[in-house]
Order: sequence, then C-alpha cells, then structure tokens
Amino acid sequence: MLDAVVVGAGPNGLTAAVELARRGFSVAVFEACGTVGGGARTEELTLPGFRHDPCSAAHPLGVNSPAFRALPLERYGLEWLHPELPMAHPFPDGTAAVLARSVARTAASFGPRDAGTYRRLVEPFLPRWDTLVRDFMSLPLSALPRDPVTLARFGLAGLPPSTWLMRRFRDDRARTLVAGLVAHVMAPLNGFATGAIALVFALAAHARGWPVARGGSQSISDALAAYLKDLGGAVHTDYEVKRLDDLPPARAYVFDTSPTALARIAGLGGYYEGYRYGPGVFKIDYALDGPVPWTAPEARVAGTVQIGADSAEIGAALHAASREGRAPDRPFLITVQPGVVDPGRAPAGQQVFWAYGHVPNGWTGDLTDAVERQLERFAPGFRDRVLARAVAGPPRIAARNANYVGGDIASGAVAGLQLLLRPKPTLFPYSTPHPAVYICSSATPPGPGVHGMSGHNAAKAVWRRLRQT
Repeated sequence: MLDAVVVGAGPNGLTAAVELARRGFSVAVFEACGTVGGGARTEELTLPGFRHDPCSAAHPLGVNSPAFRALPLERYGLEWLHPELPMAHPFPDGTAAVLARSVARTAASFGPRDAGTYRRLVEPFLPRWDTLVRDFMSLPLSALPRDPVTLARFGLAGLPPSTWLMRRFRDDRARTLVAGLVAHVMAPLNGFATGAIALVFALAAHARGWPVARGGSQSISDALAAYLKDLGGAVHTDYEVKRLDDLPPARAYVFDTSPTALARIAGLGGYYEGYRYGPGVFKIDYALDGPVPWTAPEARVAGTVQIGADSAEIGAALHAASREGRAPDRPFLITVQPGVVDPGRAPAGQQVFWAYGHVPNGWTGDLTDAVERQLERFAPGFRDRVLARAVAGPPRIAARNANYVGGDIASGAVAGLQLLLRPKPTLFPYSTPHPAVYICSSATPPGPGVHGMSGHNAAKAVWRRLRQT
C-alpha cells in the first residue's frame, strides 16, 4: 500500500508529491493528460519551432514561492530568465508606466505627483518580504505568523478594496497600473482584499522580478517531476481517474483538481455546491514574424505588458465579464512576450506572444477581433506581424484543463470571502469529509498562480495525519 496518491500533475500536485516524498513517504502521481504540467505546460500550438505556454507564462509568484525556493529545481533544469522590465503598462499617448525591479524607477514612471506616494506604500514591506510572503502564502495559519506586526500592517493596507488603494494616487497613471495588477486574478476592483493582490504583485516584482522559465513553463513542471522521481516517487500519465476505486490502495489521496471534480470522484455529494467559479478568459497564442511593434519603448523590453487605456476602461471590462455577463467591447489584456529574454522559444528573428482578455464563464463567442483592435491601439501594425494564431475561448480552455471550469483559470472566483477562504469557510481547507481525501489545487489557499504553495500547505496536513496513523 502506498502512503499517498496524488491525482493531477499540475504544479500543486507535483509539489505536494515532492514534499511527501522528501519526508520518506511512498508517493505516486496520476495525471489524465499525456504530460505533466497542468497550468505550466509548453507546446507547439501554432507552427513548428514556436513553443507556446497555453496557460501561465510569466512567474512572479513562482520565483518568490517559499516552496519552490526550498527545492533544488535548478539542478533539474529550471532557469529563471529576467527581462529588463518585469512589466510595462503603455498608454495611448505612447508613454508607459512600468513595474521595474527598482522602486525608484517604478515610482518615477507614475510622475512627480505620485512617486512619493508609491514609495511610501511599498518600501516598508520590502525588507521583510521573505517573511511576509511566507506568512500570507501559508494561510490559513498552521503556525503562528513569523512577523505578526508586518502581516498586520500589510492587512491594513491590503484588505480594503483596491479602489481605496487607488485613491491614494492623484494621477491615473498609477491607478491604471494598480487596476491592471488586480485584474490578473480577474477580481472586481471594488472587491474585498483586492488591494492586497496589487501589493503582492508589485512587491514580488521589486523583490525578485517577473521572470519566464527558459524554454517555457513546462520546465517548471518537468523539474518537479524529475526531482520527485529521484526521491523514489512515480508519475503515471494518460491515467484518467473517475472514482477512488480507479486508484491503487493508499493511506491518503490528494487531489489537484477542482472541488466539483473531487466531490464527484470521491463521492462527497454536494459538499462543495456553494463553491463559485469566476469569469473565463479568451486567450490567443501568436506566432509572429518579429517583435510586437509597441509604440511605448518600455513595452518593447518588458516580459509582461498590460493593455488598458485607463483605470475606468479596465474596471468596465472586468465589470462586463464578471457582473454583466457579456464580453467587453474593449477588453483588458494581459500579454506576455517571452522572446525579449528567451529567443530560443521561436525560430531566429521570430517570436511567440500571448494575450488574453476576460469574458463571462463558459462564454462561447469569438473575441479575436476585439483583442487585436486593442493591441493595434498600442502596437500599430501588430496584425501584419501575425504568422499564425491559436485561439482558445472558455470551452476550449476547460477542455484542455479540467480545473479551469468554464474557462476560469483561477480555479474559482477570487471575490468576497472566497478570496481568502476557499474552497469553503474553514481553517482546514485541504481536508474533506473523507478522512483520507485531501485537496491541494488552486481552489485552496493561497489561490491561483504557479507557486506550488497550495500543494505545499496540503502536504503538511497530509503528513501530520500519516504520522498519527
């Protein structure tokens, strides 16, 4: 009998398996797809030689993750590549605000009226960043906070809606960049604790950047899987699990799946029926014959580029997708251009590029024209660079990754109490009514992103139980 079986080989499932194997437990992972990866995969989606990331591509939370930083993943091929600028947010006038490694450079891009405000906002937290990130990414608390004073100060700044945070700034350049940061998790700007989302992304950039993984996000998953195998763990792909009886006997079962899939497989009935899924995304992967022709020079050297003319436009796009049930006319876009730092992702002189906008959950329309009209506003001539495109709306995204119900890449609405207390309001979110069944996906704290911390936290709950039995 195995000590633990993990279902799902995404970053959280693989991290949970690694953490258990490191502590001497026998572990096997079962994955329905032909390769490991989940939200961290790399594939040739368009043309030969163009290596795209179907989901996550830039990794501010990955490079800052306490779980990943404690593992020897670089020995297994993971290499972080840092663009000159972690992120840029261009404006219609050809200028841009930036999120740079330097707080001073970031603040200067907002203009003189808001530079001091930004510095006063983020600089107090940076010296204590490593302790702070460990404290809030380990919530709900399994131990006392290492720095409760800093965590409390962060809560005072971050728990109110991001609209409160934005009011600190006098000009819209800073407000627009902050709004874009919140939109990375598809949260409404006026939602509870959305100020914390913006602060986390900003502090992560200043602390360690927003890198891409050399060769693509698949290298993160491959490094975790290779380390697991060296620890004696096993990985089985092309193995779909429909019920617990499909799995070998084990003392614990850990699911890197959606709560609804877990309930179906483990026979938990309506235990997660109150869990809500958020807006979906409409994503396009491009093969380009050269760099994106951004008007703003800063955007040409940034790994991630946010697209939204101002904070009002971003807010309207989020509201349309999450509250009005329609696709926005001018979608807010998150784009990543790995080629600025990893040219090997495409043939010489060419580039891979991806962009996505928010749409209602399960939306079946085509947002391609609206996406490209937005891109043309900030990069005139973009369409002329397109060699091929791979388009994925919510149904296609959900078909490729079952955790993304209705195209929700956050694996659950990041709104209200569900931002912090997911998948249910409990201090034991990784446990289920079945004493041997656990959940470790992005539907558990600390939530979405390629960081492995949900798997790390769930593994703690599992090994504590295994040691007691």
